[in-house]
Amino acid sequence: MAEPLKNAATAYGLGVGPGDPELITVKALRLLRACPVVAYPAPEKGDSLARRIAAPHLSGTQVEIVIRMPLDAARFPAEEVYGAAADEIGGHLKAGRDVAILCQGDPFFYGSFMYLFARLAERYPVQVVPGVSSLTACAAALGAPLASRNDVLTVVPAVLAEDKLAAHIEAAEAAAIIKVGRHLPKVRRVLERLGLSDRAHYIEHATMAQERRMALDAVDPAAVPYFSMVLVHVRGEAWR
Repeated sequence: MAEPLKNAATAYGLGVGPGDPELITVKALRLLRACPVVAYPAPEKGDSLARRIAAPHLSGTQVEIVIRMPLDAARFPAEEVYGAAADEIGGHLKAGRDVAILCQGDPFFYGSFMYLFARLAERYPVQVVPGVSSLTACAAALGAPLASRNDVLTVVPAVLAEDKLAAHIEAAEAAAIIKVGRHLPKVRRVLERLGLSDRAHYIEHATMAQERRMALDAVDPAAVPYFSMVLVHVRGEAWR
């Protein structure tokens, strides 16, 4: 890795938490308020969820950089989008302006910030501030501890092929199935086949106003959002 430019300002990758604006760390809040420039990801059309989370804490005077990107798997990560964003952020850093880069949840837990980090860290000072991840937010909202003692926790993206998904869950003592969305029917089939349906907890939009928790068999597959998760523990509860 090359040496970052001397005298350049700092880019801060700030985890702003899973949705509740109060679940931002004291450190991230201090840096967010101090930075004259704020950057955040957004879909090609529509509002940025990361900005919506941070909105109560913005001053209204900061320069904002909207990083619009495709969200479909076939086009993600969009190399040209991240390259252009890194160049724009870099212009502010060279001019001595610190930049707060918002990331929903935690920057390095499936966070898109990592693609900017890869481009910025070789040229500029970059600091990463961890945030409350969707994993811990979902567990807290459900009252379902993720793991205990010597349990091995496995994080499994629901987008995997069914046989691969089943293999990971079958080998797990505790599993967090993320990015459920349209893959719910597949997840249900796998859990039923493994005899784990009655030990699964479903939640969507954890910590947000529209948060919903329900039995897995009560969920409408046609209405499952991307921000949904299923937690499973082979003992039913981690404390058993």
